Amino acid sequence: MKAVNIYALTRIEGSERQAKLERQMSGRSKLLKIKEWETEGLRMLVERLYERNRNVSDYRFFYSFVMPKLGKEFDLIRVDEDSIVNIELKSGNVSDEAIRRQLQQNRYYLATIGRSISFYTYVSDEDRLLRLSNSGRLMEANFDELSEALAKQKECYEGDIEELFKEDEYLISPLTDPGRFLRREYFLTFQQRDIEKQVLLEVKEAKGGICIQGFTGLPGTGKTLLLYDLAMQLSGSAPVCVLHFGAHEKELEQLDERLKRIDFYYCDNGMVPEIGKDYKMIFIDEGHKIGRNALDAILELSERMKAGIIISYDREDMMSKEVIKYTGAELIEQLPGFKGYKLTNRIRLNSEVSSFISLLMHVNAGGHRRSYPSATVVYAKNNEEAAAMFKLFAEKGYVYIRDEYAEGKEEWQHPEMTIGTSAASCREFDKVVMMIDERFEYDEDGYLRCPASDNEAAVRNLYHGLSRAKKKVALIIRGNMQVLDAVLYILQG
Repeated sequence: MKAVNIYALTRIEGSERQAKLERQMSGRSKLLKIKEWETEGLRMLVERLYERNRNVSDYRFFYSFVMPKLGKEFDLIRVDEDSIVNIELKSGNVSDEAIRRQLQQNRYYLATIGRSISFYTYVSDEDRLLRLSNSGRLMEANFDELSEALAKQKECYEGDIEELFKEDEYLISPLTDPGRFLRREYFLTFQQRDIEKQVLLEVKEAKGGICIQGFTGLPGTGKTLLLYDLAMQLSGSAPVCVLHFGAHEKELEQLDERLKRIDFYYCDNGMVPEIGKDYKMIFIDEGHKIGRNALDAILELSERMKAGIIISYDREDMMSKEVIKYTGAELIEQLPGFKGYKLTNRIRLNSEVSSFISLLMHVNAGGHRRSYPSATVVYAKNNEEAAAMFKLFAEKGYVYIRDEYAEGKEEWQHPEMTIGTSAASCREFDKVVMMIDERFEYDEDGYLRCPASDNEAAVRNLYHGLSRAKKKVALIIRGNMQVLDAVLYILQG
C-alpha cells in the first residue's frame, strides 16, 4: 500500500467516490469503506493545515493502514528518514483517556521502525487537536505545531508501508521474555482479544461453576501469550494456577518468583505434581503434550476445587492421523462440555515459510507457491557431508534444532549453534536448520511419516522445530532420496 495525496483526496465529495479515488492512489487490493464523518473529518483537518502551509496540497500520507496480521489500524502516517507523524481522526463522543490509550498503543507499534515519532488526534466535531507527550500525557495542541512538524519532514517514504514493519516482534512469549510480559510490553491482536472476550464471558456465565475451554492454533499464533494474559486478568479476582507441559522449567521458576499473583507448576515428564492449594481457575499450557493420566488428574483437581479449566494446545492438522493420534488434542476436544476456539493469524512466521512447512508435512495438501526463496534444501550422503553442510549454515547464522530423541549423536554439532527440540519450544530464531535422515518417508497419502521411531515423535519434533523460524528454514537431507525428491517438488511450486 502506497501513500496518498490527502489534499487531492478531499477535493471530491461523497465517501463512495473518495473510496474509489483512494484505491487508485494507494494501490490497495480492496475498496476502503469510508464513513461520511471520516470524509468530513479528513477534509476539515486538511483545511486547517492548508491555511498554515500551502505545501500541504502536495503532502502524502499512508491512509487507513491496517497491519495485516495484527489488525492494528492507523488513520494517517507520514514517514521520512528521521521522523514519523501519526494523526488519528475522531468525530467526537470519545474520552480523553481512550484517545491517550490509542496513541500509547500506536507508539508501541511504530517504535520498531526506529524513528522519532509525533502523535496527534484530531476531533472534528470539536475542531480540537490533541498530542501525546513523551511522558505519555495527553495535551492540547495547535495546528501551527502540527504544520511545523510536517514541514520538517523531507524526502518522505512513499513505498509499500508494510515493508517498514516487523510484525513478528510484537509476539512475545511469557516464558522466554518474562521481563516484557511482566512490564505489559505487548498487545493482543484483534483475534486474540475477541477470543479472550468470549472466554471471559463463558467464565462469568458459569457463575463459579466448572467450565472447560481451550484454544488451538498453529505455532506462531500467540496461544501462550493469550493464555498467560487471561491468567493475569482472572488472577485479579481469584486464585489461579498454570500447569506447563513444555520444557521450560527454569523459565517457569522465574515467572513464579516474580509474579506472585499466579502459581506456576512444571509438569515434569507429563506428570501433574502435588497441588495442596485450592484455585478457582486452572490454566494448562502446551496441552497437546498431555496424556490420559495427567488429564484425569487435572479433572479430579477441577472437581475437588470446583475450578474451571482453560487450555492452550496445538491441533497439528497437517500431519498424518497416525502421528497426531498420540497428542493430547483429541483427548481435550472430547471432554464433555468442552468449548473450543481457533487462532488463525500467524504472527511470527511469514506466509512463505508457513506454506513450505505445511507442504513438507503433507506434500499433497495443495496451495503451492511459485517460489520459496526463504527455504533451502541440501543433500548429504553421510554424517561427514552433513557436517560440512552444517558448517556452512552455522556461518550464515542458522540455529540447528536437533531431535534429542533420535538415536546417535552427531559429533559435528556446535554447542553454541545447537538446541534440542524440547528446549526450542516457545522460542523464536531468525533462521533454523534441521536434519531429515533415513528414518523418514512419505506414505501413500503424501504425509511425512517416521514409522521406525517411537510413536512417530520425530515428525512432530521436525514440525515444531522448523516452526520456530521467523525468517528462513533449511533442511539437511541425509541419505534419503525419496524425501529429497518430494522437497524438490515443493520448491519447484
